[in-house]
Order: sequence, then C-alpha cells, then structure tokens
Amino acid sequence: MATRAPAVAGTWYPATPGALAKDVNEYLLAAAPTTAGTAGGQVMALIAPHAGLMFSGPVGAHAYAAVAGRSVDVVVLVGPSHFVAFDGVALYPDGAFATPLGEMPIDAGGARSLERFPVIHVMPSVHAREHSLEMQLPFLKTVLPDTSIVPLLMGHQSRETIVALGDAIAAAFADRNAILVASTDLSHYFDARSAQALDGQVQAFVEAFDAEGLLDHFEQYPEGERGRYVACGGGPMIAVMRAARALGARNARVLRYAHSGEVSGDYEGVVGYLAAALGTFPDATG
Repeated sequence: MATRAPAVAGTWYPATPGALAKDVNEYLLAAAPTTAGTAGGQVMALIAPHAGLMFSGPVGAHAYAAVAGRSVDVVVLVGPSHFVAFDGVALYPDGAFATPLGEMPIDAGGARSLERFPVIHVMPSVHAREHSLEMQLPFLKTVLPDTSIVPLLMGHQSRETIVALGDAIAAAFADRNAILVASTDLSHYFDARSAQALDGQVQAFVEAFDAEGLLDHFEQYPEGERGRYVACGGGPMIAVMRAARALGARNARVLRYAHSGEVSGDYEGVVGYLAAALGTFPDATG
C-alpha cells in the first residue's frame, strides 16, 4: 500500500525537519522531570492529546517522555475519526505513515492479527485527512525512532465498539512488546473554569484506572455531545484503558493537564489536554 502522506504538516506542526525536531525536543526536555513517577515501573499505555503542536505538544510530551528510549516492538495507535462517520474501527493495514522526520512503517503482522475481529475493518481511506494519529508521530519518531505502528481510527463510539476494540487489542498483542496510545483531547470550547471542572472528572477516572466508570460517565451525555463535554477520543481512551488492564497494567498516572487558553490567552473557549501513563508502578496502588 502507498505511504500515507501527512495531512496537517505545515499547518498544525512544522513541515521542515529541523524546525519540527527543535520544537519536539524542547517539549520533551521540559517534560522529562515529571516522568519520575513512572521510574522503576513499566509503561504499557499512554493517553496523549492531538491538537496543534504549539497548543497540545507541551502536554503530549509528558506522555512520550515516559517511554523515551524504550525497546518496543510495536505501538498501537487508537484515535477518533473526526471527518468520516462509520461503524467499527478503521485499520490502515500496511505500508507506512510519512512524517517530516522520516517514515513510520506499519506493523503488517500486528495489523493482520486484528483483521480477524469483526469490529475491525480495513479502511485506509478514512485515515487520509485525519489528524488524531498524525499528531502523535513527531513524538513517536523522536522517542522510539525504530518502532512500527498499527493505526486504528474509531468511528461511532458506541459501548459495543469500545468494548470490542479493547478486547481485540488485548488478544492480538498479548505476546508482543507493545505500547498502546489513546489519542484524545478533553472538553471543547467551555470557559476555563468549566473546562477544568469537566476535565477533572475524566482525570479522576483515569487516575483510578476505572475504565468502566469512565464509560458510564461518557454515556451520560448524548452521543453528539460526548466529545464536547468529556473527550473527542473518549471511546479510544476507554478501549485502551481496558486493553491495558487486560494486558497486565495495574496503575495509572496523570502526568500533565493543561488547556489551550494557557497558550492562546483566550480563557473563554478552551480545549483540555491530558497526558497519562498506564502500567505497573512500584509505589502506586490500584
């Protein structure tokens, strides 16, 4: 399959390798001290945002700093589809995703292991315009430059799809040295005080590693409002939490929270961003 070209390079993040590497490395350097809470443990999954790099990059860097330099077979990327509505989960099955920092190859074996699950559909066209996975790639190419990826986009974020995807990932990657990544922003376009209250509820479920509680919370809102009040990638986040738990993760750490107003100066309509790690951490409970 042809290599997927970047859709938002030059707009959401720099298209030139030097400028992009400078920004990413500066964010990672600033984030590194906060990952001390994961030291001595095993990070198995991440939650990271996907807005424009200048807005969400300083937060997402906290997630990726926690896995920098790890030896990893594959990274399973799960994000929401913002442009195409469909049932189930769209898989990009082979080839590569291009980035200004170099290509990231698709782990074709990992992709094939998912194709046997009914919730997964080979739909590469869904990925063409989507930014939710693309915004993870500059960080991944920097901290895990030799890894391969399995890209997954969730359509309608129903309970059935969320549960089925979590189960499929856990089954397909049980024998792989994999890191799972859920791509999501939190609440959208509330004033900062309201956003922090809404996003605090999500953080509490993540810190408690309570995927079922977060799913119940997600479903309290009409489907069309869940992205605004909870998270646009709420389904991917819950699916990854469920899969990580099934694969042996026992704790969760929120590494950083911020909102877009802290960059833009506009506190009247902000978007919330969260970085978190799931795994086994020796001084944590849960």
